[in-house]
Amino acid sequence: MTPTYLDEILASHRSRAQLDEREWRARIDEVRYSGPSFVLVLRQGSSPFIKVIAEVKRRSPSKGELAADLDVAVLAATYRDAGASAISVLTDQEFFAGSLEDLAQVRRSVELPLLRKDFTVSENDILDAALAGAGAVLLIVAALSDHELQSFLEVAERCGVDALVEVHDEEEARRALGAGARIIGVNQRDLRTFDVDVKRAERVIASLPRDALTVCESGIASVNDVERAANAGFDAVLVGEAFVTAVDTSATVKAFSLVPTVQRA
Repeated sequence: MTPTYLDEILASHRSRAQLDEREWRARIDEVRYSGPSFVLVLRQGSSPFIKVIAEVKRRSPSKGELAADLDVAVLAATYRDAGASAISVLTDQEFFAGSLEDLAQVRRSVELPLLRKDFTVSENDILDAALAGAGAVLLIVAALSDHELQSFLEVAERCGVDALVEVHDEEEARRALGAGARIIGVNQRDLRTFDVDVKRAERVIASLPRDALTVCESGIASVNDVERAANAGFDAVLVGEAFVTAVDTSATVKAFSLVPTVQRA
């Protein structure tokens, strides 16, 4: 079987984690995130509009360079001023041209909650995220065993970090909920082919409990796409490519941020 994007990325990250000699148990009691809360921003019920998680993204494996020369601090400030509720920072170097230094720069630039967007495969990844200023980490169900998923959720909670648990179908959603996930991200992109199915999110959210915090991810390129997510009942959208490639990034973020939410039936 031909290796997929996900296989290649995970192999690289797991190889790196195996070479990391730091003992996470010796570190965890010294790591405690105390910045702005990712989960509280998504739970804010006073706003009638969908929450926008705006992403700092230079490239993607499927499309190549998107914004190679972006200034992460300037972009983060633009996102904040245009109404983004939180900022996602890609920190994978090999495949997305990001870094933990990008995350640290964004943390110095804005006070919004930050998500470390990466392929989390070890406890040290979570601790590093907290130390760099991230209030949340990404846990991809397709990349983790049930044991890893539950363990990583527990480590995140111990150091005060929220977890956006990403799923692609109803079975992964069941696994995420069973592990205790509080925030479920539904990725419309197939991480094995990187193709986007815009109806995927609508199907999966229907299987989630109404009190779950939900984020629609990938394939969101227009206000119509945001409206589709809002009408399906999502609390937030995570958008990167559409913002970093926009002619007017600020105007695009503002337009996405003014889409009203819709109460799930």
